[in-house]
Amino acid sequence: MPKKQQYQSTKNKTLGLIVNPIAGIAGKYAFKGSDDPKLVQRAIELGAKPVSPGRAKEALSVLKPVKDVLRLLTFPSIMGEDVAREIEFKPEVIGELNSLKTTSEDTKKAARMMVEMGVELILYAGGDGTTVDILEAVDQKTPILGIPSGVKIWSATFATSPKDAGFLTLRYLWEELPVREAEVMDVDEESFRKNVLNVELKGYAITPYEPQYLQGSKGMSPSTADEIEDQKAIARSVAENLESNTVYIIGPGTTCKSITDLLGLNKTLLGVDLVQDREILVEDADEQKILKNIENKKSKIIVTPIGRQGFIFGRGNQQISSEVINKVGIENIMVIATPYKLSTIPILRVDTNSSEIDEKLGGYIRVITGYHQITIKKIK
Repeated sequence: MPKKQQYQSTKNKTLGLIVNPIAGIAGKYAFKGSDDPKLVQRAIELGAKPVSPGRAKEALSVLKPVKDVLRLLTFPSIMGEDVAREIEFKPEVIGELNSLKTTSEDTKKAARMMVEMGVELILYAGGDGTTVDILEAVDQKTPILGIPSGVKIWSATFATSPKDAGFLTLRYLWEELPVREAEVMDVDEESFRKNVLNVELKGYAITPYEPQYLQGSKGMSPSTADEIEDQKAIARSVAENLESNTVYIIGPGTTCKSITDLLGLNKTLLGVDLVQDREILVEDADEQKILKNIENKKSKIIVTPIGRQGFIFGRGNQQISSEVINKVGIENIMVIATPYKLSTIPILRVDTNSSEIDEKLGGYIRVITGYHQITIKKIK
């Protein structure tokens, strides 16, 4: 953690903060994103709580030692001001909100105003949709950095965690980190909900570059014959060892789906499904359905890391929440990945929005890479 005296004689820096208050709010409810206002409202009716303000606060907390030499610009109320004041910053509030039901236009307006006022970096809490909005507003005029808060976090503009976003911001502003062009990706949510993956490259943003703290864009598994055979080999290895009277929580992705394909089951490609005694128990389950169906039952989790990024929890599978992981038990997590996918991942990562669970998951884990083949991989 930086010390205040390190920066007392340092020239003031100017940072813009944008919080998308609805980013990630629908993640635990298997809605595949938060772009649809009707689904956001439905998630709120089901009891969903905002995700992004807490994650923005976690990132800003890293910057508290330098708040006296940091000019912080925010949009009003829930789009940044509230978070900043809660942790004793004195933000310079710009613009205005016509409603607390914020829109993409509010995000774009905030970004444009911040660039006009000379911010050196825009730090934002959101997902890929928020990233696209900011890119449309500022292009490459000002570097941007994402605090990962959305359901879809495929772009390469995000730090690996909220705290890492804070550290990256600090190092960029005062230690002059280099910048790079980063891919901005987005998924068509409507297609996503229909089990069709339609990913589009929206452009390139300028982002502070420090590999230790910055995630890459998601890498897609190749549809080669070797990759498919490796997935089938993993599926055979897992299927042979499935236990009766056990609920298997199977995450999204083609590698996970290869298991249910082998069993002759119709699993969702992009959702989380529950399998018991070689039958689908629940298709496309949300957090509450998972918790209900594992109550007083033996259960296990099967997940595959996101290509290049390496996340096994916290990216695209928020239904498998920290509460679910805690109930299942760390010892009952199975990670599967083909040799090719693992070759693109230096380290496995977790970001469950629970520091306690993230800490418990840290260490080393066995990864099934083929038929009776195991590799040991580190989790950060």
